[in-house]
Amino acid sequence: MMASRALRGRSSLLRSVPSSATRAAVPLEARRRFSCSTRKMSSFYSSWEPEGPSVKTEIPGPKAKAEIAELNEVFDTRSLNMLTDYYKSVGNYIADPDGNILLDVYAQIASIPVGYNNPSLIKAAQSPQMIQGLINRPALGNFPPHDWADVLKAGILKVAPKGLNQVFTAMAGSDANETAYKAAFMYRRQQERGGAHVEFTEEEISSAMLNQSPGASQNLSILSFKTGFHGRLFGSLSTTRSKPIHKLDIPAFDWPQATFPKLKYPLDQHVKENEAAEKAALEEVEHLIKNYHVPPCAVVVEPIQSEGGDNHASPAFFRGLREITKRNNVLLIVDEVQTGVGATGKFWAHEHWDLPTPPDMVTFSKKAQTAGYYFGNPELRPNKPYRQFNTWMGDPARALLFKGIIEEIEKFGLVERTAKVGEYLYGKLERLGEKYPGQVENLRGKGMGTFIAFDSPKRDEFLKRAKGEGVNIGGSGERAVRLRPMLVFEEKHADQLVEALERVIKSLQ
Repeated sequence: MMASRALRGRSSLLRSVPSSATRAAVPLEARRRFSCSTRKMSSFYSSWEPEGPSVKTEIPGPKAKAEIAELNEVFDTRSLNMLTDYYKSVGNYIADPDGNILLDVYAQIASIPVGYNNPSLIKAAQSPQMIQGLINRPALGNFPPHDWADVLKAGILKVAPKGLNQVFTAMAGSDANETAYKAAFMYRRQQERGGAHVEFTEEEISSAMLNQSPGASQNLSILSFKTGFHGRLFGSLSTTRSKPIHKLDIPAFDWPQATFPKLKYPLDQHVKENEAAEKAALEEVEHLIKNYHVPPCAVVVEPIQSEGGDNHASPAFFRGLREITKRNNVLLIVDEVQTGVGATGKFWAHEHWDLPTPPDMVTFSKKAQTAGYYFGNPELRPNKPYRQFNTWMGDPARALLFKGIIEEIEKFGLVERTAKVGEYLYGKLERLGEKYPGQVENLRGKGMGTFIAFDSPKRDEFLKRAKGEGVNIGGSGERAVRLRPMLVFEEKHADQLVEALERVIKSLQ
């Protein structure tokens, strides 16, 4: 069993943990251990983590190269970032087959919440309930487990955003958004039809089978924002605007996109300009809602545009967006796939906005290790069964894992800790930027936990060299270096990170 093998390898966990953020090899001269300003072990579990990163070979090293070649024979490895040894990865550190150990502030693209091989999650994975969920995986829509309501109430719904007390469970972030869009379309047509009690007409039924209106509702859309990312399925891909490579050759819907405000930094030095940018963006949203030739029935937005470059907007902007959607009978879908589950110092990033009324739907995945969308209005349930349906409709094993994650977050107060550590890390990065002008540009994410980013003039080389300095880190947009630490990231890890980043900056000058 994988969990027991991870436990048996605990002694080796403290000796090896590697990483590689790009396919390019880390220089051989980087083979060394790194001294760090703090030697304190993890605050959560004794003897859980190594003291710091250790790079023993180039990355990828000889063992990794051989295994990558073997893998490439049966699986496309062109997007490979780092071949990982998950048995030896632990806490905040990721390992590779060559024994390299890196501080991981990318965390599987923001998806590992409480550390690799977390002891509590290993225990949860060995429970009889988890075993049942794995080997007797149910078709949830038809054959839900007798305790499914208890599982949802003790986990997913325990942390539901304020005002949203129901959930549709899904498989991944793209799936969560896709099904939320379907709910929005069905809700709008139900309104136009006169309510859930009104039956479909014969014309609607027959035209739907021909992919034509009125049954196929070709005159409805979802409004999204430029540089946003919402997934790669057909509907979600039509709302994704971050990179052309995601969209090339794929048929797309004729749906509107609004400008996401481009804020200037430091924020306190560009107040008027940023207010004007947000005002213009909101005016564009309302204009599109009222005038676009395929009318939007919903607006989807990320609290922070993560894949598109870590683009922020103020709480006032999002309150304005909510007011516009309410005024125009358009649903607001908040995509919390990457921002949710504590990384911003709130469990849900939209809690920072102080909205007068909650969003209509909130989608989630990544750190939750499961997926779906929350909602509150019972009319967002389709008027008939099988309209929002698939075989699995989620995964009880993953829902149970999220329950274990929530318990770990509550046990250690990890959301509050993340807010505190984020302040500490942001201050250190501010000072680093002052020390090396032009190297840490447009630092953003103040007051948003560890959800921090900055622009680098040599971003791609920066990421590659970071691996040689013992850090696995990611990018977003064209120039951004994005930090996505786990919720167990502490001040000592922030010290290690900033010391490594300073070495990278020096090497690039």
